[in-house]
Amino acid sequence: MPNFAQPSAAFAAASTYASQSGSPATVSQASEALPVERLPFTVRVVRTDSELYKAVHIRHSAYMRHVPGLAETLADPEQMDHEKGVVVLLAESRLDGTPLGTMRIQTNAYRPLTLEKSVSLPLELAERSLAEATRLGITADRVGRMVKTALFKAFFLYCQQQGVEWMVIAGRSPIDRMYDRLLFSDVYPEMGYIPLAHAGNMPHRILSFEVGTARQRWQEAGHSLFDFVFMTQHPDIDVSVAGNEPTMNVEPRSVKAVKPIHAINPFAEHVSETAQYALQ
Repeated sequence: MPNFAQPSAAFAAASTYASQSGSPATVSQASEALPVERLPFTVRVVRTDSELYKAVHIRHSAYMRHVPGLAETLADPEQMDHEKGVVVLLAESRLDGTPLGTMRIQTNAYRPLTLEKSVSLPLELAERSLAEATRLGITADRVGRMVKTALFKAFFLYCQQQGVEWMVIAGRSPIDRMYDRLLFSDVYPEMGYIPLAHAGNMPHRILSFEVGTARQRWQEAGHSLFDFVFMTQHPDIDVSVAGNEPTMNVEPRSVKAVKPIHAINPFAEHVSETAQYALQ
C-alpha cells in the first residue's frame, strides 16, 4: 500500500532539494497550455485487490514468454507489492478493462532499493532520492509497444511527483537496450552485465537516469519521445496517490482465476497517431 507519510530523513532531504529545483511545479503549470492526447488505455496506480490481480496476471503472462522459470514464482502478488514506498502501475484497455501492462516502482524512502540486495550503489547515487522500476510486463498484442512507452512516462511523472532525483533499473538483455534508447547511463560501465543474487544470478546492467535534467538532455538529443513526454498532456496517465489510499487486502490465490487477456486488443488499429513515439 503506497504510503509516503514518513519517509527516511535522507530521502526527505534529497526530495526536498529536488522539489526546490521547481521541476514538478514547472511541469504542472506548463501542462495547462499543452495539447491533450487521449490513449486507448489508462495507466494508473493500483488501489484495490482486483486491480492488483489484473497487474499480477499480465506480469505473470509476460514473464512466461520471456523468463518462464522465474514466472513460476510470480503467479500471486509478492510481498513487495504491499510495502511502503511501493506502487504498482496498471495499464488497462478503456474499452473493456483488459489488462495490457504493469510496472512496479519502489523508492528508497523507507528501505534500500531491491537491486541493492545484490550490488552497492556508488555514494553519489546512494545518498540521493531514488526509484527503481521492476516487474515490467506488457501484453504481446500490437498495442503493447505503446503501453510500454506510456508506462515509462508514468514512471517518470511519478518520480517528478515524489521528488525523486534518479531513476534506477536493473536491465537484463535485451530489455537493457530499451533503456539505452531512453538515455539511461551505466552505473558501472566497466562491469557490463552483473549477476544479481536476488534475481537468480541472471546477468543485468545497472542503469540510472537523472530526472531533473531529462527535459534538457532529451531536447538537445532530439529524442523521438520528447513531445510525447514533455509537450503533450495524457489524462489517461494518472500516477496520483495523495488523498486516495489504496484499499488492497489480498489473500493469496492463483491468477489463473482472472479472465484471460484477449488475443487481439480492439484498440490495436487505432494507435497510429501515437505509435510514432513508441519505443522501437
